[in-house]
Amino acid sequence: MERAFVNRTEAGRLLAEKLAKYSNRNDVVVLGLPRGGVPVAYEVAKLLNAPLDVFIVRKLGVPGFEELAAGAIASGGVRVLNEDVMRAIPYATEAIEAVTAKETAELQRREQIYREGRPAPELREKIVILVDDGLATGATMRAAVKALRQQGAAKIVVAVPVGPPDTCQEIAHQADETICLSTPPFFQAVGQYYEDFSQTSDDDVRELLTRAAQEISREKSSNQQ
Repeated sequence: MERAFVNRTEAGRLLAEKLAKYSNRNDVVVLGLPRGGVPVAYEVAKLLNAPLDVFIVRKLGVPGFEELAAGAIASGGVRVLNEDVMRAIPYATEAIEAVTAKETAELQRREQIYREGRPAPELREKIVILVDDGLATGATMRAAVKALRQQGAAKIVVAVPVGPPDTCQEIAHQADETICLSTPPFFQAVGQYYEDFSQTSDDDVRELLTRAAQEISREKSSNQQ
């Protein structure tokens, strides 16, 4: 597929077609990486009739060299460290503890905003479909996969509309299943593969999660009648 996606909604529907074997199962959870991954994940969850939630990853930047990642933290209190970078930083442990505390506070703030009091989903022994609107370097997705392994997910499926071939290949070695709909050889940025790549706001994320929770709740009550 070489044409651009109309928007994240269309990208999500096309991804869901490739994930049809996971529909109507009670051991599947769809997680969107906020913010841009959530509208894509919403369409996937809706078409698979699966619960939707967010999986937040925060990079742990080296103090003074914030672009250099010493690791990442993710939803569920998981921390993944890059040992090579840690060995190269003076006073690494103290520095990263301080950054971890700051990023943990931000992660918890976002989870609170997005979930509005709903509990985080149980991921142990679940098939987790991890969705973003595209991959660039894949650093965030790699951290998310590692964190989900630590949380005991039974199977991790990474599903994205677009990404460079080498990044998609690298993720495929780490996840149990990887779906990249489009892998253009001259990839520059995720946004160039969307006609509409407008920013997703915190309010958009919150609204989609609320809507998804209501849809699942309606589905359950109609099944019980």
